[in-house]
Order: sequence, then C-alpha cells, then structure tokens
Amino acid sequence: MSRTAFDHSGTPTAEDGALPKGVTVFDEYPGVANLDPGLLRALREAATAAADDGIKFYVNSGWRSPEYQNRLLREAIAKYGSEEEAARWVATPATSPHVAGNAIDVGFDARAWLSKHGARYGLCQIYRNEPWHYELRPEATTRGCPPMYADPSYDPRMRR
Repeated sequence: MSRTAFDHSGTPTAEDGALPKGVTVFDEYPGVANLDPGLLRALREAATAAADDGIKFYVNSGWRSPEYQNRLLREAIAKYGSEEEAARWVATPATSPHVAGNAIDVGFDARAWLSKHGARYGLCQIYRNEPWHYELRPEATTRGCPPMYADPSYDPRMRR
C-alpha cells in the first residue's frame, strides 16, 4: 500500500491492517486477508482443530501497511528511549514480517493452544519475548519448530 489510510486523527484504519477487538482468522479484514496464503491456510486449519477444544483464534495483529509499521516503530522508540531498545519489540517497515504478511499476533487462548499444537500446522513462536507472535515454518510439521530468538534484535532478518 503506497498511500496512508490513517484517519484524520492519525489513527491507523482497517486498510492499514488495524483490527478491532474480536477479529478471528476467518474474518476478511485486510489485516487477516492480506496474510500470506500459506500462513492463513495453516492458521485456519489450526483454528478449526482448536475449536474442538473450545479455543477461538483471535487476531491482535496480522498484516500491516508500511505506514502503520513505521508508526508502531516510532511509538516504541518513544516508549523505550532508543532505536536499539525498540528493536527488541518492533521491526522496521523494511524488515517486519507483518508488513510482508508473514506474521500474526494471536490472543491468549490461541497462543497457549499453538504453543502445544502449532508445530503440527507449521506454526511456530519465533521470539521468546513475544509468545503471541507466530510465523509459518512448514518444516516444523516434520522436524518441530526451530529454536526461538531471544527477541527480534537477534533475528538476522531484522538486520537488512
């Protein structure tokens, strides 16, 4: 998305990937619909299985526009006091797997379920400090999830 869809107050809109409370992996908001098709398929398969256990996969964040990601990064720098510290929590628009549609942040019940069953669907927690952040690792279905990075600042993908 080359233009910003922020509203007049500067708040990200649904077109930027902002999601209201209660969105699931089956909803068609851009923050869900713009996810990588393989990731979305795996999430929907896992969510269908989790429903048998009474678990609903709520999405806190999925795909994000570069503008939205940049806003989150600026807010993190202000909150944590430096770019270095903010990098432990928020990636740049150029490196964020959310901007690429390759990551999802799920609600509490979903993350607990995925921590036990996610590898079966290729869904892995990537960062130890972010138990809500999952990405697709297809090889996990046969080999298990790879070791986690302590936080995003240790992830080589974030150093582009």
